[in-house]
Amino acid sequence: MALFVHLTPAANTVRLRRAGVRAAGRGRGGERGVYCFPVLPCYTTTHQWLRELARDDDHRRFVAVHIRLDDAQPVTVGHHADLPLRVTAREAVRIVRSLDDPRGWEVFVPRTVTVREIHRVRGVAPDAGRHPRGAFDCSCAVRAGEPALL
Repeated sequence: MALFVHLTPAANTVRLRRAGVRAAGRGRGGERGVYCFPVLPCYTTTHQWLRELARDDDHRRFVAVHIRLDDAQPVTVGHHADLPLRVTAREAVRIVRSLDDPRGWEVFVPRTVTVREIHRVRGVAPDAGRHPRGAFDCSCAVRAGEPALL
């Protein structure tokens, strides 16, 4: 089972625990689905999209929804500026892990994520997606007190 993280405003927590993660995002082909990112050893890289999401409203709190998808689940993966590849969830994780710099990459699940697929929901630090001084170093340590999820 492949492990991914989806970032959403904390106000959605009750609804997603009851009904799953709604397919609200639009993929390149116009289909609805859920954007997520593979959980990596680096906490900052795993939560990189928080920086972009928080830009819209710095006062909004976010939660990280950890989801487990079947390895054979069809998804798309790619850099946000390029055309995505249609692969399985397992292959998407392999592709992202093999990158020297996975910033800007995303995985799109073309459907709603069910409640049974939600592994855990927890808050994230407001600065979770910010690399110090704009540098990228995937050897960064997991935040203090956060267990490695791999």
